[in-house]
Amino acid sequence: MTTTGQNAELQQTFTERGFVILKGLLEPEVVEQARVAMKTLVDQCAARLLAEGKIRDTLPDAPFETRMAKLYAHCLDDAPKSFRPELHLPGLFGVFFHPDLLDIVEMFLGPEIRLYPNYTARPKLPDWEGTLVLWHQDGGYTSGGAETDSVTQLHMVNVWSPLVPAREANGCMQFVPGTHRLGVVPHEQKKHYLEIAPDYLKRYEDQAVSIELDPGDVALFHNLLFHRGLPNRTDKIRWSLDWRYQDATQPTLREHVGHIARSRSHPESAVQSAEQWASLTFR
Repeated sequence: MTTTGQNAELQQTFTERGFVILKGLLEPEVVEQARVAMKTLVDQCAARLLAEGKIRDTLPDAPFETRMAKLYAHCLDDAPKSFRPELHLPGLFGVFFHPDLLDIVEMFLGPEIRLYPNYTARPKLPDWEGTLVLWHQDGGYTSGGAETDSVTQLHMVNVWSPLVPAREANGCMQFVPGTHRLGVVPHEQKKHYLEIAPDYLKRYEDQAVSIELDPGDVALFHNLLFHRGLPNRTDKIRWSLDWRYQDATQPTLREHVGHIARSRSHPESAVQSAEQWASLTFR
């Protein structure tokens, strides 16, 4: 729980810099449940590769931090860059619907909170461009199908949390403080992801700060903040989760509508349990 003074400081920092860091917000058991969920997804990947004849051994005893990289070592083009609809697993309820996290988010968004339809798990594989997320604003993706003014006015909070220690060496996040105040800037389509246009990026890139976090730490940031993931130069996977909350009274500007995470006016409309979360689908 945070005090009134801490809340005011969080709000001021978020307004000025475009992000805040919450150290140790997620309990170790919540992180472990999320890691178990990721292991389930890797089991599914391994079974699929075996059925397709692309591997002979599913490597069930390989460490969490290396197993997926080993599974796809000889078929890297088949490796998933991220997981999204697959995340309706019981072990992720405690992350996405964490009450202390929602208390803080409510300060920014108000009492009606949607889990925005863009919740993702990312296994950043070692030295692979497929999981190298370039400098961008999340609003750069949303603006492709909406008016820029509408995107700028979206009332959202982005969330990022690693499931392994995130350092510069294995591809931690970087932010450029204050860039959320620029509005939506032009982006260019690259092979795997969008990237902020060079003319805009070169003005601010030297102001970047590295966001080195441990499992349980959470970064909250504005959907217009310049951010990227550094390359993973280690031999281990940098596993992380990223998700977004939105004022549920607003449209998503997407074909999907997400799920209610908290509602003070209709509490029954929010997702209530891990079992309920697992019974739902990406929508």
